[in-house]
Amino acid sequence: MTDTQFQYLDGEWHDGDSDDDIVIRDPAAPDDPVVSFTGASRSQAAAAVAAAEAASETWGATPPDERDAVMYAVADRIDDHHDELAETLTREEGKPISSSRAEVGRAAELFRFFANFARASAGETLPSSDPETFTYTVREPLGVVALVTPWNFPIATPTWKLAAAIATGNTVVFKPSSETPMIARAVVEHLEAAGLPEGVVNLVVGSGSTVGDEILTDERVDAVSFTGSTDVGRHIAETVAGRGIPIQTEMGGKNPQVVLPDADIEAAADAAASGAFGLTGQACTATSRLIVHEDVAAEVTEAVVDRAEAIRTGPGMEDPDMGPAVSAAQDETNFRYIEVAESEGATLLTGGGRPDGGTESGYFVEPTVFTDVDSGMRIAQEEVFGPVLSILEVSDFEEGLAVANDVEYGRSASLCTSDMAPARRFTEGIEAGVVKINGTTTGSQIQMPFGGMKASSSETQKELGHRAYEFYTHKKAVYRTDP
Repeated sequence: MTDTQFQYLDGEWHDGDSDDDIVIRDPAAPDDPVVSFTGASRSQAAAAVAAAEAASETWGATPPDERDAVMYAVADRIDDHHDELAETLTREEGKPISSSRAEVGRAAELFRFFANFARASAGETLPSSDPETFTYTVREPLGVVALVTPWNFPIATPTWKLAAAIATGNTVVFKPSSETPMIARAVVEHLEAAGLPEGVVNLVVGSGSTVGDEILTDERVDAVSFTGSTDVGRHIAETVAGRGIPIQTEMGGKNPQVVLPDADIEAAADAAASGAFGLTGQACTATSRLIVHEDVAAEVTEAVVDRAEAIRTGPGMEDPDMGPAVSAAQDETNFRYIEVAESEGATLLTGGGRPDGGTESGYFVEPTVFTDVDSGMRIAQEEVFGPVLSILEVSDFEEGLAVANDVEYGRSASLCTSDMAPARRFTEGIEAGVVKINGTTTGSQIQMPFGGMKASSSETQKELGHRAYEFYTHKKAVYRTDP
């Protein structure tokens, strides 16, 4: 186990100086700690904000070609260190190494995509009602933005926030999850090596109650972007509500996949298994409810169970189909919900225990499928964030849509059908920010807006695509009358 500095303030690395001792463990072998360090204090969080504020004016005025040059250089460095970054990600988060490689590649792609935004000033020239006055708009950076990111996509999610924020001329206070600080540090190291000026990005790793609250209550912070649990997102929204600053909160999900009788059953089962068990179910877009028409329920259920039982689990570095849960806390949550489902009367079809009889020391759980699930059960209402799939039967499309909407969340949803009439009705009627037809609930494309509805999001602004540009900039209206 090594000791490493994780606090990056105004271009310099520091030890934390709080009472928060953090130990990172490989989820596949938690008895062997990987790294230990002390979390940041409130004073260090405040120093990060001060550094970002001091750098804000200069970075906002930096010519766009200089900003995008830094971002292209970061993308090149990520490509050059691709395997090293993927191994770091897998060691602390646990996902299969092939998934980590894909995520690292996506990070490089994100930096290149948003680098173009540095030059993409989207002002408008609008007709004026006064012939002597020229009316137009300009976009300007917000100033200091706080980015609070989760552990499940620990390089992709921070990157799509970081890249969009700095491309548009903002400076950043970056608080990643304490579960995955090593990959966050690596990203900042590559930003530093690419020539990003001091103070533009500042990294603070520590507890939310210490570091997070200090950042969120600092009057110098001009905007907040958060991805994580619904409870934390609501706390953040309440904390900054009185200040009236721009905020994004992208939170949990309880995502449905609806299967109609005319669907391609094999393709639907593939999508359900991929969405439910890929990345150990640790995605806000993971499929957790499979809502199946009664005419094909038995066939779909059998196909999904077959796929679940064929999944190979193991340490991420061995590149299994499914790795461990990220932590002891998530491991406990997985098994608690399995117990809850059985106590409520759901039928366990497969999984529910440790792979291979529990002989491995990591946080492993078998892909788990329940049937005889009612929409009112906790297993059908609450986010597990693990590889646990509930199958619910319905009698027609209308009931399927109603059950799909019968949760507080609205992250992602999928419909499997060969008839485009119900596909259109589903697209219009589903209460979700991401809709898939004949596909898995997981996955997104960079150019498309990403965000949820209901308890899955603040619904204030989307991420990714051009919507990210809009969030990280302020539109100013200009009326110019020449003398």
